[in-house]
Amino acid sequence: MYLLIGILLAVLTVGGAAFLLWQKQREAQAKVAKQRTVEARDTVADWPPTATRIMSVPERKAYESLLKALPDNLILAQVPLSRFMRVPTRYSYGEWLSRVGQLSADLLVCDASTQVLAVIEIRGAEESPRSVQRHNRMVRVLKAAGIQVLVWPDNAIPTPTAARHALFPHEAQKAREDRAAMVARADRSAAEPIPVAEVQELDEPREPPPTTWFNDLEGPNRAPAREG
Repeated sequence: MYLLIGILLAVLTVGGAAFLLWQKQREAQAKVAKQRTVEARDTVADWPPTATRIMSVPERKAYESLLKALPDNLILAQVPLSRFMRVPTRYSYGEWLSRVGQLSADLLVCDASTQVLAVIEIRGAEESPRSVQRHNRMVRVLKAAGIQVLVWPDNAIPTPTAARHALFPHEAQKAREDRAAMVARADRSAAEPIPVAEVQELDEPREPPPTTWFNDLEGPNRAPAREG
């Protein structure tokens, strides 16, 4: 009896292992066949390409504002994170790409050597929860890399001055301090009395200096006055 049960268990075990092996082989064959089918497709014929704009209207407005605010910097649009970030290869690089590496930064602010200084993200008011989660993950990765991230609503793009102050807050602070110093100097100038020239008072009136102009008129060549 026990021998029969042992044989039955062995048959079931071998049969189960054989079935799992057959199933894996079938899945591998199906994957290879699918890959061959994909590779056999024509890139242009099966996916007819059409050109489109890189940026939306709010993104173009933000781009123009940044160009005016930072004329000496390089502004790039729609750059994937994998183009300006590196990560350790301890874990699967493909998995990192699928998570955030293929996401694109809306606008990139770089210096003259293309070193990234900041990322500008343009957000709409009606984003799906999945889109919000994806963007929040990207912002977390950017901040972990030490990259400044600014999020601008698509209906409230800042002016060039406000954009520059947002990117370089120390300049804005210095400008505020300079304005405060100018106001303080103006207030002090207004409070100081206007100096009045001192007037020296004379003890007694002075006679005008003598002159010989009338004496010259009464010289010896002057005709005597006629008597009436």
